[in-house]
Amino acid sequence: MKAKKKRKLISGLSFITIILYGVIIIYFTLFSDRFGRVDNGSYQYNLVPFNEIRRFVTYRHYVSTRSFILNICGNFLVFAPLGFLLPIWYPKAIRWYQIILYSFSFSLCIELMQLYTRVGVFDVDDLIMNTTGGFLGWILYCILHFIFRRRKRRKRS
Repeated sequence: MKAKKKRKLISGLSFITIILYGVIIIYFTLFSDRFGRVDNGSYQYNLVPFNEIRRFVTYRHYVSTRSFILNICGNFLVFAPLGFLLPIWYPKAIRWYQIILYSFSFSLCIELMQLYTRVGVFDVDDLIMNTTGGFLGWILYCILHFIFRRRKRRKRS
């Protein structure tokens, strides 16, 4: 397969994966009965940075392990695919600051939808962790891209 066609195929598949990923994230944050959604008809929010993170770390022995992992690790991990897939889809226009901006923007949209629909909690800590997760996904992409390029050069030699 020619390199240009292969690149187009990979780009197209990563775009489809990004769309599916977005739909899945929106489903689980707004419609699923899992992951501790709050649906009591009132506005709930946390605007104090690191407040919920500190609370979960401080009281980790009192909350379930599942809740701790979902809240702390889950928020990092759930946005890592975004940071990983965006540069695969469009590698020339994706820089570290763009990943941070896109991750933050997508996370903010989700948090605002949760606030508006009164499902879940608008949490500034989620914005911080989700954005960091997107950035970590980008770092993973960079590491794997470097390894792949290095192996490819060695095979040519």
